[in-house]
Amino acid sequence: MNTEMYDVIVIGAGPAGENVAGRCADGGLRTAIIERELVGGECSYWGCMPSKILVRPGDVLAAARRVPGAAQAVTGTIDLDAVLAKRDDAAGHWDDAGQVPWLDGKNIALVRGHARIIRARTIEVAQSGGVVLTLQASRAIVIATGTTAAVPPIPGLRESKPWDNRDVTAAKTLPERLIVLGGGAIGAEMAQAYKRLGTRQVTLIEGAERLFPREEPFAGEQVKAAFEAEGIVVVTGVAMTAVRREDADGPVTAVLADGREFTGDEILVAVGRRPATSTIGIENVGLEPGKYLSVDDQFRVSGVDGEWLYAVGDCNGRALLTHMGKYQARLAGDVILEKEGIVDIADHIAVPRVTFSDPQVAAVGLTEAQARDAGMNVRTVSHATGGVAGAYTLGDGITGTSMLVIDESRSVIVGATFTGPGVQELLHAATIAIVGEVPMSRLWHAVPSFPTVSEVWLRLLEGYGL
Repeated sequence: MNTEMYDVIVIGAGPAGENVAGRCADGGLRTAIIERELVGGECSYWGCMPSKILVRPGDVLAAARRVPGAAQAVTGTIDLDAVLAKRDDAAGHWDDAGQVPWLDGKNIALVRGHARIIRARTIEVAQSGGVVLTLQASRAIVIATGTTAAVPPIPGLRESKPWDNRDVTAAKTLPERLIVLGGGAIGAEMAQAYKRLGTRQVTLIEGAERLFPREEPFAGEQVKAAFEAEGIVVVTGVAMTAVRREDADGPVTAVLADGREFTGDEILVAVGRRPATSTIGIENVGLEPGKYLSVDDQFRVSGVDGEWLYAVGDCNGRALLTHMGKYQARLAGDVILEKEGIVDIADHIAVPRVTFSDPQVAAVGLTEAQARDAGMNVRTVSHATGGVAGAYTLGDGITGTSMLVIDESRSVIVGATFTGPGVQELLHAATIAIVGEVPMSRLWHAVPSFPTVSEVWLRLLEGYGL
């Protein structure tokens, strides 16, 4: 059997895989990328892009309804067919023909099929028609296989054919009633999007005491209040104990630990992800299938000799976000290219994250509780996001909270959270301040424009005493 030789082989052509392959190819390495589904990965077809298209119409209408004069002009309903057509276009109609030319332009060889590592530096790819290719990497193999939706072991749940992120972002019609299990980003975004698009009854169930349990408490509280004002039923602090769907196309019922039952036409499971590492042959190099791949700060997989195996993106479990996977990919590519001084920083101190609900939740770095648990001398400063002139110009009822977490021993920001409409654009300034370890006294000289919502930064610094 012939073996095709490359310098670098990447398993998985999602955003992380594409970026590391592109970095290596730009550096002159002969690079191949293996993909068993669609080039572009989960984010392009069943995640970030189609979900934001579903969120956007409701956001626009809500923003208009907050503006006197514009509110009176909002008299119609959402054109669902137009929304779904835009969603289909954003997802390339679930065809990757529009993304493959980027690989071609970089001279990256695309190999279609399912990859399995069979020994050090060697991969077999099972293709259609029973064809098996053998590929060998002289320098590195990079795993970028991402994650898949997790389904908790709730009796009857799997048998009830629940939706996951792929089903909810690619649906052709809206259910009349939707149950959502999970109060994180996917669950919250899709619960509100579907309610605004026309689903009559939406119930969101989160077993933790609040939505977004890993974020500042006020974030979950404010989103819950906003959802309830829109008619979404939000249940927190109660576990789901059973699910039943008696007929294949019939209603589904969720049973809670307190005895309550909720019935819907579909149930979306959005309680987390699991690494897609079960079937890629990592057991052949001494690793445990189905687990996240532990890596060092240059993204070499721990427990594998020879410094030839890397893992970037969600499959390493460091930060399950597209932009962080792309960041890791760029660093790993530079390590493979033998550039000096390459080390992961952002995963440890400044992971930015945005939930595109209304109000949005935008955060970076540590929460107050996390900073205190880390032993820091913590001080927090908060200000109403809507309490600046720029917010007033956006309309009535602009609410939310902006909060900084400060390490007083160094006088630097270590965390920030913003809630309110459109606050995602406030986040990058906080990310820069954290990564750059900019002293609070220096930030005083970063003057926000008037009248913008970013003036909240001035109010936060004043609150700090500068």
